[in-house]
Amino acid sequence: MKATASDGARTAAPGDGPDPLEARLKAYEGRPSAVAGRGKDPVNAPMIRHWCEAMGDTNPAYEGPDAIAPPAMLQAWTMGGLSGHTGRTEAYDELLALLDEAGCTSVVATDCEQEYLRPLRPGDEVTFDTVIETVSGRKTTKLGTGYFITTRTDVRVAGDLAGTHRFRVLKYAPARRKAPGKARARRPRPVVNRDNAGFWAGVAEHRLLIQRCTACGTLRHPWLPGCNACGCLDWDTVEASGEGSVYSYVVMHHPPFPAFEPPYAVGLIELAEGVRMVSNVVGVPYGKVRIGLPVRVEFLRYEDDEGALDLPVFRVVEGEG
Repeated sequence: MKATASDGARTAAPGDGPDPLEARLKAYEGRPSAVAGRGKDPVNAPMIRHWCEAMGDTNPAYEGPDAIAPPAMLQAWTMGGLSGHTGRTEAYDELLALLDEAGCTSVVATDCEQEYLRPLRPGDEVTFDTVIETVSGRKTTKLGTGYFITTRTDVRVAGDLAGTHRFRVLKYAPARRKAPGKARARRPRPVVNRDNAGFWAGVAEHRLLIQRCTACGTLRHPWLPGCNACGCLDWDTVEASGEGSVYSYVVMHHPPFPAFEPPYAVGLIELAEGVRMVSNVVGVPYGKVRIGLPVRVEFLRYEDDEGALDLPVFRVVEGEG
């Protein structure tokens, strides 16, 4: 998964001056941050069930006597919770403290990469080792100037490598915010990647496209590289009717963002085709939004100094609310 924190990141230019901190940070590459760590719980059916319910994943491979754990749960079995885990070293904390002293006091997770070598099954006892794999040179991003830190965790069962989890954060000094001007605040742009580009291409044409597995016919949203139901990687699209209802919602009051005017309602919309997506609910005051309220998609265009942006929102059907 990719986050926008690294979008537009650039290496500090020579004109920015030498970076005496970089050599000290690079000395942490290769140092372990956890040695012979042990998962707090064996792989188990209740955690698998909770994960699948939260993700809406109904793959039958994750149920029954021959169940396996969803591969994306790899990190879950190594997490230490509030009390931490055994095997932790001081190297990672020292690295973060060094960056704090240099003014890089903020941190944001940017992305993770996972490799799966064998399935995990209920009863498996997980052990892991974590190493500080890389520390980047100084980078300038929209958030501020700082350093990307990548850790690699090797997850094992009975000594055999089961998977690898790489996790990357940006530790940075927040950029100074410009004084607000008269120009309209920039609305955040969606993160478009190779997996969801087709959806946003449809939005640009004012079409709401849903992925459909060509093997089993299961519809899915958000867009994914493979089918949750059968694992097939082949898919086509279905154009949604745009009709739906409010499955759940929240009213945003805080924190305020420059491009938004709270309070406003954000809904989890269940489309007539059966999939759900998140977007704004418009057409009635936020206090009148209710679960079950019928809605219909419409495409709103936002203009700012970076150009036009089309986004799907859901308007309450006239006469309702």
